[in-house]
Amino acid sequence: MNKNKQIDGGGWLLSEFVAAGLLVVAGLLWGCSNPFVRRGARGLRAVRAASRLRQARAELTFLLANWRYVVPWVVNQLGSLAYLCAVQRAPLSLAVPAANGLAFAATAATGAAAGLDAPLDTGSILGIALIVAGTALCCWDKVDE
Repeated sequence: MNKNKQIDGGGWLLSEFVAAGLLVVAGLLWGCSNPFVRRGARGLRAVRAASRLRQARAELTFLLANWRYVVPWVVNQLGSLAYLCAVQRAPLSLAVPAANGLAFAATAATGAAAGLDAPLDTGSILGIALIVAGTALCCWDKVDE
């Protein structure tokens, strides 16, 4: 992950673990908050106003006044902060698939576990397992470079 792998008592190895940890945190925060952001935004399509500017203002007011939207949105943004910190330490060719793959898997699992989406069938569970395995292989390949 770190292009400047200097042997300084294992400091680069710690940086590798920090980057991997931040990518996992980012993926989990994104994925676990996505179903709740979607639920919090329910009713947005029913908001109507006379002009485009008033429509935008009405939609923004609807969302910001709804704690069921704001709280998971803030959690989602914390995931983005973790991702930005990880990107400073890891190459994009690792960061993007790792964080996005884990976010996708966490979204499916969280939505099903919270009852916000349909329960996971065998194919979905297999897909999540393959995403996690593929992400692990990407990480393993990049660490060996």
